[in-house]
Amino acid sequence: MSEFHQFCARSLGGQEIPLERFAGKVALVVNTASKCGLTPQYAGLEDLYLRYSESGLVILGFPCDQFLHQEPGDATSIESGCLLNYGVSFPMFGKIDVKGANAHPLFAWLTARLPGIFGRAVKWNFTKFLVGRDGTPLRRFAPMTKPEKLEPLIRRALKD
Repeated sequence: MSEFHQFCARSLGGQEIPLERFAGKVALVVNTASKCGLTPQYAGLEDLYLRYSESGLVILGFPCDQFLHQEPGDATSIESGCLLNYGVSFPMFGKIDVKGANAHPLFAWLTARLPGIFGRAVKWNFTKFLVGRDGTPLRRFAPMTKPEKLEPLIRRALKD
């Protein structure tokens, strides 16, 4: 089992989810926020998920409140906002830290393997990490990268 698939994270409902559940799938891991100028990216992420989930894509959303308090809500408000405003059906997890001493181990691992242009730390909401079917980190995308721009790389990863 790959390192990626050894991590666990809590769902919005508080259930511990082993990422092993997503073994054999291409994963797009995204730190999210509901009060950010980039929040409309949920719609593009959902579109990718609907188009490619049957081919093996899973999108894993991780709400984070480390950037200008743009994810202030609790699990219930996060879930209702995602569902109500964007129809999100991909897995969403409980709120976590994605940088600093309390960063979730998954994000510490991803940023070590895929550092950004300005270093390892996640700099803003909607940073995206593409992980191959075998758990290999493939590519990191800046927050401003729109989900539709990822489509060619997702298609390529799904063929591998």
